[in-house]
Amino acid sequence: MSYFGTDGIRGKFGQLPITPDFILKLGYVTGQVLMENNDNPARKPSVVIGKDTRLSGYVIEGALQAGFNAAGVDVHMLGPLPTPAIAHLTRSFNADAGVVISASHNPYYDNGIKFFSADGKKLTDEMQAAINDKLKAVMSQSDAGDAVIMPILDPASLGKNNRINDAKGRYIEFCKGSFPYQYDLSHLTIVVDCANGAGYSVAPRVMRELGANVIAINNEPDGININDDCGSTHPEGLQQAVLDQEADVGIALDGDGDRIVMVDETGQLIDGDGILYLLATKSATKAKGVVGTLMSNMGLELALKDAGIDFMRAKVGDRYVMQALETNGWILGGEPSGHILCLDKSRTGDAIIAGLQVLAVMQAQGRALSDLIEGFEVLPQKLVNVRLAKMQDPYDHDELVTAFEKAQSTLEGRGRLLIRQSGTEPMIRVMVESDDIIECDVMANDLADLIKSVLE
Repeated sequence: MSYFGTDGIRGKFGQLPITPDFILKLGYVTGQVLMENNDNPARKPSVVIGKDTRLSGYVIEGALQAGFNAAGVDVHMLGPLPTPAIAHLTRSFNADAGVVISASHNPYYDNGIKFFSADGKKLTDEMQAAINDKLKAVMSQSDAGDAVIMPILDPASLGKNNRINDAKGRYIEFCKGSFPYQYDLSHLTIVVDCANGAGYSVAPRVMRELGANVIAINNEPDGININDDCGSTHPEGLQQAVLDQEADVGIALDGDGDRIVMVDETGQLIDGDGILYLLATKSATKAKGVVGTLMSNMGLELALKDAGIDFMRAKVGDRYVMQALETNGWILGGEPSGHILCLDKSRTGDAIIAGLQVLAVMQAQGRALSDLIEGFEVLPQKLVNVRLAKMQDPYDHDELVTAFEKAQSTLEGRGRLLIRQSGTEPMIRVMVESDDIIECDVMANDLADLIKSVLE
């Protein structure tokens, strides 16, 4: 059993595994792994901890901090900051790990924990496995009623805490440093939808300090309004705001600030595929290759092929995109949802930095966003989610496999079918792409209905 999903540990707050006692143990065993891997006995290992704006983040932050301290690890508290800020500051503070308390684009009642290694990348599979093994052992002790499951050998060895007051400023300067020094944004009006999340303060400041006229919306978090009908998963409000304000561009983040979608001056939405296309083909240095995922639209693949740019698909999840980029020696990759990796600028998906690279192209070419994206056509796509009582593999059922093979044969050469299990919840995702929008809709819904009838 693994407590880790595709993006750390996530769930509804108050239910395992997102409970205070579980999080306390998670901090403790993660601290143990860091202690065991510490090759400098003259210093204690240290971690940085950041979070988004959910109310439950206060409870989780305290539990994690206590667990790390009990294991002998020092903790630097960063407060609310985007996920990529924690990745950057992990390296900046020479910490042994970074921890983010967030459930990304999920509603406020969910929360989660994700980790970065000392170099600001996602944890290696080996370290994640080591943490998971210790966690299973501690949970077994707890279930057995053992009195002491987190022994403290010497109180003098406990870790310490300190709060970093300039973390926000450090990250803002890092983002600004990714924008070409010879340009500024003084000619642009930008609407920034902060999703009432972790980027509510830093995203507007970055754009303003680069000269833009910024109109910030959904930038007043109250602990429960994060992602609530706003941000990258609900961009309709941003589209309307761009039109109402006669703005040049709109930028929407998700709750933890690692996803971005954009809106051009006509109110048209540009998702992660569109952003990848623009950065790959319109930047001063054309990309050698781009890594997408199984969810990337076939239109992106075809457009990049026409531009003479290699394209490959990785499994869904930015850690797999990162692995493929490193294997190929490429720097640009991402997902339609808006996780965009620009490895020449940052070591993880960063909405603010990705947005700045698009704005830099607009400035360099003196063209509107709608003009830069013109000609990029996506194939009609239909995604249907089939929620189940418990997770099951649809490929274990011959009836379903036969239906999938028939559908794929029908789409051959002009579309594709993707059947994928969610990594975080009991759900099967059915995606159909086709040059025929009606076929897309009918085929996706028919397959979803069949999956539900067979697996219920």
